[in-house]
Amino acid sequence: MKVAASPIRMIVGLGNPGSDYVRTRHNAGQDLVELLAREQHGTLSPSAKFFGLSANVRLAGEDLRLLVPTTFMNRSGQAVAALARFYRIEPESILVVHDELDLAPGVARLKLGGGHGGHNGLRDIISALGNNKNFARLRLGIGHPGHASAVANYVLKRASAEDQQRIDSAIDASLAVMHDLVSGDWDRATRTLHSSTK
Repeated sequence: MKVAASPIRMIVGLGNPGSDYVRTRHNAGQDLVELLAREQHGTLSPSAKFFGLSANVRLAGEDLRLLVPTTFMNRSGQAVAALARFYRIEPESILVVHDELDLAPGVARLKLGGGHGGHNGLRDIISALGNNKNFARLRLGIGHPGHASAVANYVLKRASAEDQQRIDSAIDASLAVMHDLVSGDWDRATRTLHSSTK
């Protein structure tokens, strides 16, 4: 079943907490949301109620909730469900930003709904939302180590300087379409992002 695009009211950046994981590949989603908060003059503040860092900013004339879970990746759903329930935000209005092994560094892709694709953060969010998969995703390519057994170590390490530069470029291109996403112009955001991060 095709998921209809909705204006985005909540953006979640996935990552792992703690200094050991800062700027690692698995934290690409968190990196984007932290930059978005700064760009919109918001402050991500610790919230025990939401199991993470949260901020409220105005973008495209709308209130937008930002969230960085401070649980570990495989418990991301605890934070997402708590904030969504409190503010009565439907899954269709949530954008989850995460690292993507199946895309090369420098590539970013928007996706409506779907499975977890083996990503533990997405897996837990789907479960915490009552098995609802109909939230939007922003997939930031980090590349693949080439063998499944190497994935766990790969995502928890920092990218090479060259790959990180590409990832940062994809994050910048993604930030440039946030206005369209929040205002509900999914098609325009998708066209712009997908053409600028090939």
